Amino acid sequence: MAKPTTEVIALPDFPVTLTRKLDGQFIDDAISLSALMKDRQKGLILYFYPKDNTPGCTTQAIDFTKHLHDFGKLGYDIIGVSRDSIESHKNFIEKHELQIPLISDSDEKLCQYFEVIKEKNMYGKKTLGLVRSAFVFDKQGTLTHAQRNLRAKDYAERLLTVLSVD
Repeated sequence: MAKPTTEVIALPDFPVTLTRKLDGQFIDDAISLSALMKDRQKGLILYFYPKDNTPGCTTQAIDFTKHLHDFGKLGYDIIGVSRDSIESHKNFIEKHELQIPLISDSDEKLCQYFEVIKEKNMYGKKTLGLVRSAFVFDKQGTLTHAQRNLRAKDYAERLLTVLSVD
């Protein structure tokens, strides 16, 4: 896991739409991530993934849900971000019993802020796509770890190992 070097990213003040399932009901909130951190006593893992209900993204979301308690014991909350709609997120959460909140970034404002939209080469055709990435912030909202182009499989376990050592 790479520690940030020249990358100085603070949590943004602009509103984003977060959806989660609590007590069997979906709750959608327009929040600012910087304001969210002010009200919490935990750090934040913000991870970006390309698309709901695709194999790698599903594996990663299920792994984060499976290890949610372990991350909580280390003092971190987890939020996933993709460009999918709120309705897509609700389906994804329901279908896979995810316990992590998801941000719908359909306007790509958050993705662009974190610079996770990059040119990709798919079967010889260049397209812009979301690069699977993760950013870890401490309780004060300071970026402590950043990783781009990560592998979805077993990423939650690898991140747990890194955060346990820190």
